[in-house]
Amino acid sequence: MDTAVAQARRRYAGRNPRSRERFEAAATALPGGNTRTVLYHPPFPLGIVRGDGCRIWDADGHEYINLVGEYTAGLYGHSHPVLLAAVRRALDGGVNLSGHTMVEGPFAAAIQRRFPSMELLRFTNSGTEANTLALATATLHTGRRKVLVFDGGYHGSVLSFHGGRGDPLNLPHEFVVATYNDPAAADLVDDDTAAVLVEPVLGSGGCIPGTAEFLSALRRAATRSHSLLIFDEVMTSRLSAGGRQAQLGIAPDLTTIGKYIGGGMSFGAFGGRRDVMERFDPTRPGAVAHPGTFNNNVLTMSAGLAGLTEVYTPEAAVALNARGDALRERLAALTAGLPVHVTGIGSMFAVHFTARPPTNAAEADRADPRLGELLFLDLLERGVHVARRGMVALSLAVGDAECDRFVAAVEAFLADRRDLLR
Repeated sequence: MDTAVAQARRRYAGRNPRSRERFEAAATALPGGNTRTVLYHPPFPLGIVRGDGCRIWDADGHEYINLVGEYTAGLYGHSHPVLLAAVRRALDGGVNLSGHTMVEGPFAAAIQRRFPSMELLRFTNSGTEANTLALATATLHTGRRKVLVFDGGYHGSVLSFHGGRGDPLNLPHEFVVATYNDPAAADLVDDDTAAVLVEPVLGSGGCIPGTAEFLSALRRAATRSHSLLIFDEVMTSRLSAGGRQAQLGIAPDLTTIGKYIGGGMSFGAFGGRRDVMERFDPTRPGAVAHPGTFNNNVLTMSAGLAGLTEVYTPEAAVALNARGDALRERLAALTAGLPVHVTGIGSMFAVHFTARPPTNAAEADRADPRLGELLFLDLLERGVHVARRGMVALSLAVGDAECDRFVAAVEAFLADRRDLLR
């Protein structure tokens, strides 16, 4: 296994000398040549020079089908004409307008229609910021500090939980880390709990769907203890017109969103129950301030409104996620009988080299990471770009031909590496 990985890395390095040069030059100003940890992989990451539709090109001229999908943010692909037109109109009208714009209200209303549990909402600049503010709102509303989270959960760069513990950079809430998909975790919610923060599908932790039993138990526990249930739908909002909460029929108290909803621009939002969110109404006495220079920036507002109302319609959401389900079923057929499983829902899924489909992060972590690296490097060699951790997030630009090529590349990988998969 180690020999196979070393050989794959050498081939990768030999094919990408200009990406290596970019990496080494960047390292003179950026620690490890990197400003976004998830994109790093040994021996060095690719330097991407342009994208079009669902394809990207690297510094050495290689073309790839992009199935990373910017970790769900790239739902529209790299150059959707409707979004390009919206951004150009916004640029023509001027940026940094120092006041309310004519687009932020209609954009908020469009989100509200799609996610009815967000009775009132506020914009931020990222999913991290949305989750940070949702937790701050929950502690303010309840007067409590304890927050129930789950192993493998990722809610942003200062709200990351893995291996049963939090990241050293995490915010200093009183976190209780429980096992994902364990309904008994609901018993940890008590009268000292401000919030339960959970992804309806564990995203960075392996695209592992939360069961209806698990998520319903959390809903009941939060209601019973007067805590706030927060659904982090930064990734999962794409899974239907109304996100995963609509599919499950579970209404959270607060919802956080981000990624693609900004039309490819930096974006986040948090919102929910009117009685909770009215605290931010500046016309009310004692209102809580929530500033942010770029909360209503014209590029995000314009691209987001166009994307949500003209491109990612409810019908488009159904079609994209049906394509993802069909693709996952094809992969499951290829890997039947092998210690390889594909978990996920709709347009987001992940490959796991495990004996059985993982139901939580600890089970996913039992996979040999060397097999995951081989899949990643072998697919790159065949012109298919997936996330280093085996995650796929389809964009609207991915069609039948791209799906066929991906399946063929995985089939070739399984044939070439069959001795390592026994």
